[in-house]
Amino acid sequence: MTGLVIAVDDPRRDDVQALLRRHLTFAHEHTPIEHAFALDVDALLEPDVTFFAARRDGALLAVGALKELDARHAEVKSMHTAGAARRQGVGRAMVQHLLGVARDRGYDRVSLETGTMDAFAPARALYRDIGFVPCGPFAGYRASPDNTFMTLELSASRAGTPAQP
Repeated sequence: MTGLVIAVDDPRRDDVQALLRRHLTFAHEHTPIEHAFALDVDALLEPDVTFFAARRDGALLAVGALKELDARHAEVKSMHTAGAARRQGVGRAMVQHLLGVARDRGYDRVSLETGTMDAFAPARALYRDIGFVPCGPFAGYRASPDNTFMTLELSASRAGTPAQP
């Protein structure tokens, strides 16, 4: 994507906080509060989380984070693309960037949790297209009708083969 820069960023920046508020509002509008696991700014500042922003010409287009679960397993968190940047490949670029960081750090697996509602269908489709497959709950999550769990084996994705559940 021409001119798109994805880099570590500070979730306390004003424009980032505004996009994170939209992310949290979206999550809470479509998911019962007890099954919404979007991270707030404080959680994004925890030492096990690396927060990224995608910008073009300084304008914020998307955010995403990688949370270390253990030395071999990470989780995608706080993925959100600004409305004006949707369907342009920005979200895909962010996920691919997070997977590249995960590979560089030596993780074997990257997992995520997202909603089951229709509003989350584009996200689930993107993750499936990249190679994520359904899996059971991980990292203390519990199964619910409101949550979808997906995972990607990085060694399998390197070889071009989707991971198996």
